[in-house]
Amino acid sequence: MADGNALDGVVVLDLTRVLAGPLCAQMLGDMGAEVIKVEHPGRGDDTRHWGPPFADTEAAYFLGVNRNKKSLALDFKTPAGRAVLKKLVKKSDIVIDNFKPGLLDKLGLTSDWFKTEAKTVIRCSITGYGTKGPNGGMPGYDFLLQAESGLMAITGEPDGAPMKLGVAVVDIATGMNAVIGILAALNKRHRTNLGSFVDVNLYNTGVFLLANVASNFLVSEAEARRYGNGHPNIVPYNLFKCGEGSLVISVGNDAQFKQFAECVGHQEWISDSRFAKNAGRVENRDEIERLIKIALSNNSADYWYNALKDSGIPVAVVRTVSQSLTHPQTIENGMVVEMQHSTAGLVRSLGLPITIDDVRGRSENSPPPLLGQHNTEILEEFLGMTQAEIKEVINQGL
Repeated sequence: MADGNALDGVVVLDLTRVLAGPLCAQMLGDMGAEVIKVEHPGRGDDTRHWGPPFADTEAAYFLGVNRNKKSLALDFKTPAGRAVLKKLVKKSDIVIDNFKPGLLDKLGLTSDWFKTEAKTVIRCSITGYGTKGPNGGMPGYDFLLQAESGLMAITGEPDGAPMKLGVAVVDIATGMNAVIGILAALNKRHRTNLGSFVDVNLYNTGVFLLANVASNFLVSEAEARRYGNGHPNIVPYNLFKCGEGSLVISVGNDAQFKQFAECVGHQEWISDSRFAKNAGRVENRDEIERLIKIALSNNSADYWYNALKDSGIPVAVVRTVSQSLTHPQTIENGMVVEMQHSTAGLVRSLGLPITIDDVRGRSENSPPPLLGQHNTEILEEFLGMTQAEIKEVINQGL
């Protein structure tokens, strides 16, 4: 077992709300960083109110991305609040925000201020579109970016409407990109003893998620289209209906296709010039998928699942969310963690999907904080402020 957590001793100032930023900060906290979440004193993070469902008064959405953090309720638009914010920045290693571009400048936290007052601090800005281009500076929302990036155009049934993914995939991937950038900047600081400015935005992430589909277009200039559950470059790779039930089957190469054809009792496909090679199967997608559906209709999904699995063919059943989260593989991998919350009781949320030296996150997680729960601890103990200084902050609307 590793000695301590990977990010022990690292202080993160989380000035974000909703999903991409809070997820980034939570992942850093899971890896050992001390995370201070600054929230508006009246309403807190927007997602505190996004429900139902609620656990007591706590929204499930908020509980899912804010563990291992301390909450400071602070109005940094007041003079006293801005002074506290600057003190927090100076004592932090990493500052993450998802404000509209330019807001920190208005608060006095300009690039020049960082260079003179906090030159070792790593800044991470998460925005909708960045600062350049026709949409630079505009706010961004996951749904909009799934549409604008092209992701919706390739998701859904071929003859149906464009469809977003069931989760905010652009927000999630942007948060993970922010983690990658921050960790790279930390490594750079070891060499230079200087901070960096990490800039990530939802638009770039959405475009990046096009991956092989983007490469297809950039090579062929042919417009990408929707394949339902199919794959633009691999066949068979789809959801197939069986005699009873359905299966996801992913045949990744020609050797696997040979095994697949033998398993379903159609060796003649192997010598058929239309199907022997993947390129031919892609070109003759409709015909080979029609034949596969006929072959699978002779038995149930349970039968074919076991037969294909025994033949080494990648195959899966379609699980519901409840089946996934209670499956032994999920539990054994530590992907559901439990914490005792002061008002919500036992809270469960998704674990860190990374292990370092066989350790998946902290050995004990702290539950998502109540709004302003750690005001005294942060102001008195972390910043060393006097009672008079704290009173002034409170008088101005802590």
